[in-house]
Amino acid sequence: MAAVLACAPAVASHTSAAWLWGLLRTRPASFHLTAPTRRRAKQSFRVHFAELADRDCGTVTEIPVTSVPRTLLDLAAMLPAERLEKTLERAEERGRFDLIALDDLLARVPGHLGAGRLRLALTAYRHEPAFTRSNLERRFLKLMRDSGLPSPAMNLNVGGFELDAYWERERFAVELDTYETHGSHAAFERDRLRQEDLMLIGVGMTRVTGPRLAREPRDVAARVGRLLADRRRELGRPAPQSQETDSPVS
Repeated sequence: MAAVLACAPAVASHTSAAWLWGLLRTRPASFHLTAPTRRRAKQSFRVHFAELADRDCGTVTEIPVTSVPRTLLDLAAMLPAERLEKTLERAEERGRFDLIALDDLLARVPGHLGAGRLRLALTAYRHEPAFTRSNLERRFLKLMRDSGLPSPAMNLNVGGFELDAYWERERFAVELDTYETHGSHAAFERDRLRQEDLMLIGVGMTRVTGPRLAREPRDVAARVGRLLADRRRELGRPAPQSQETDSPVS
């Protein structure tokens, strides 16, 4: 409060606001404030300049702060992607995550330094119509081809299980998850039992979600490539000399 008053009219923002809202577990070492006009920062204060709308401000224990959506946008400009994702998770856990409010804010300030990073991080929270099973399979298969990895068989029945993507040489599968896949606790439990059953017949498996495939395709391809190589080493099999024949996507 002393820092806010010293730079009035100002509000606590960035990591300071995040700590006040309970989005960070430890208090930041320095104070971050946002003021409507430029001014010289005092010792241990960092003052940012922005004209904030009323809906982008709030109070916590009577201390003026940026709203949770504005705080998350400001954090997106200064935190690495992994920490930003964890902060979004914490906002959701504490009941402070509002995707509609975040989208409204992004539409109003598209030029903010954190806008692109925040949009990317929010893909995991969206139910995209594009993530239908067939489209997701086509995109995954194209990614494998473009990355120079052997093409898997798609929708193949192995040991009584229909697998989304399967490499016979490596006895390895990738399950492509959409939002609807885990619509209930029962579905969640069935998925875990299915993975155990596949392990019992010697089939390794990992999962890739639609939002993750869209958000970080290079990382998905790199991890799948490493998992396939690990499986080949486990099974004592050489790397394929050329890509296998593609199976059609149903």
